[in-house]
Amino acid sequence: MTESSTRCGYVAIVGRPNVGKSTLLNYLLGQKISITSRKPQTTRHQVLGILTEGPDQIIFVDTPGMHKEQAKAINRYMNRAANSALAHVDLILFIVDRLRWTPEDEMVFNAVKAASAPVALIVNKIDMLDDKAVLLPYSEKLLATEDFDALFPISALRKNNLKTLRQYLGEKMPAGPHFFPEDQVTDRTERFLAAELIREKIVRQLGDELPYTTAVEIEAFKHEGKILHIDALIYVERAGQKAIMIGEKGSRLRSIGTEARKDMEQAFDTKVMLKLWVKVKSGWSDDDRALRSLGFDER
Repeated sequence: MTESSTRCGYVAIVGRPNVGKSTLLNYLLGQKISITSRKPQTTRHQVLGILTEGPDQIIFVDTPGMHKEQAKAINRYMNRAANSALAHVDLILFIVDRLRWTPEDEMVFNAVKAASAPVALIVNKIDMLDDKAVLLPYSEKLLATEDFDALFPISALRKNNLKTLRQYLGEKMPAGPHFFPEDQVTDRTERFLAAELIREKIVRQLGDELPYTTAVEIEAFKHEGKILHIDALIYVERAGQKAIMIGEKGSRLRSIGTEARKDMEQAFDTKVMLKLWVKVKSGWSDDDRALRSLGFDER
């Protein structure tokens, strides 16, 4: 293919917490690169997902959910990461949850309006609507009152209407050469993905007890023969949280490790030996220096 026949561009996926941004990205890519859970603020970093199909290369920028509460350094970091994604993209996907429009949705909408890229509104989780007949008048009202480039009612989880969305995305990409090799699916390293898979299991299993007070650092990541050895350190902020993370006779930590290892073996296509430790790092989530040391960069 010549450069004149290929298309390539960046697409920011934005919205308030827990509207399905990472789920949508994973299904569009056909594989998991962003962790998901039912808990808000699961995504903490910008993650690039790269979809190359035929002449099209679409580079998705998955972002943390924008939220009004910025009490801690980590909250401020996540909002900066989400806002910075809007600056240099060719298209913005603004995702909302069904017919709900909250003050945080309004905050995100004001941010995307200030960006120069066209905005497509994605109404997600339509499979959970009791009466889908309300979708049409709701969509027509939004298109009439706001300057959206397009509107797509979808279910990322059920893959409803994703083919139509995918076709639209390709058509919106500018002509030009591909920026990444066709077999590359993310800009993040395997070490980063390993840490995120561990954190996903923590959020899913302990989201009510330890919602946002954990971080994961990979201390060792090495291949020995056919086995990938991974050592990871889980940080919590208080001794009581460490006890919860470990569980009775280590049961919770083993459960987290078992689930994370299964996903790692699938992601890395090799046998994995995973070792986990828990350490108290008081106040890490409100300490800019600690955040940088744990990989919260300003990319």
